[in-house]
Amino acid sequence: MTDALVLEDVRKSYGNREAVHGISLTVHEGEIFGLIGHNGAGKTTTLRMISTLLEITSGSISVYGHDVAKEPEAVREIISYLPEDAGAYKDMTGRAYLEFIARFFASGKEKDEMVAKGIALADLGERIDSKVDTYSKGMMRRLLIARAIMPSPKLAIMDEVTSGLDVINAYEIREIIRDIAKSGVTVVMSSHNMFEVDMLCDRVGLIDQGNLVLLGTPAELKEQFGVDTLEEVFVKAVKGA
Repeated sequence: MTDALVLEDVRKSYGNREAVHGISLTVHEGEIFGLIGHNGAGKTTTLRMISTLLEITSGSISVYGHDVAKEPEAVREIISYLPEDAGAYKDMTGRAYLEFIARFFASGKEKDEMVAKGIALADLGERIDSKVDTYSKGMMRRLLIARAIMPSPKLAIMDEVTSGLDVINAYEIREIIRDIAKSGVTVVMSSHNMFEVDMLCDRVGLIDQGNLVLLGTPAELKEQFGVDTLEEVFVKAVKGA
């Protein structure tokens, strides 16, 4: 089994305050891994360190064998990062936006194929040629996922990808994530929606106050706490801590 992502004793400090306290975990190739925790627990900080956007204070992170601190450019070539507050150029159409992004990765026929892949992933029908500022939040999220996945990353990092979406849009986004993983892309995602994490993720890590306090499959964690839902696991673990 190939290791897609390895964190070893990763710490992040802001001055005298340590926000992440020695996290160690491994994510396997093709896995959907969920990172959960309350606001301010250290999830987004961890995702940003993996994505090369924040420097690690100490410890190490490797993505498919590439050290994030020593080989950031090599890491950026094989990952995509979709933050919760991501947006697109609102004066562009969806198609024009995907074409604009594709130019950073390819040219000619390869670029055209990448855009075609993005359009298929977004699945917006005729609205792909509407301006982005006319899109609903769900349509925007589809476009952004397509933008993140069309360059064929080996690791996709998604922060609160269904936040604020209605039931149908959230369901459809989860189906897209499942399909992405089936195609061979490793997915690391954060979410406050415990139902979503339970349904989607092969394994889950719970961060509380910068510490990794639980790690396992949803079934293992529910059995460990003797409860029926991941939400109950979350509450018991955090209150117990």
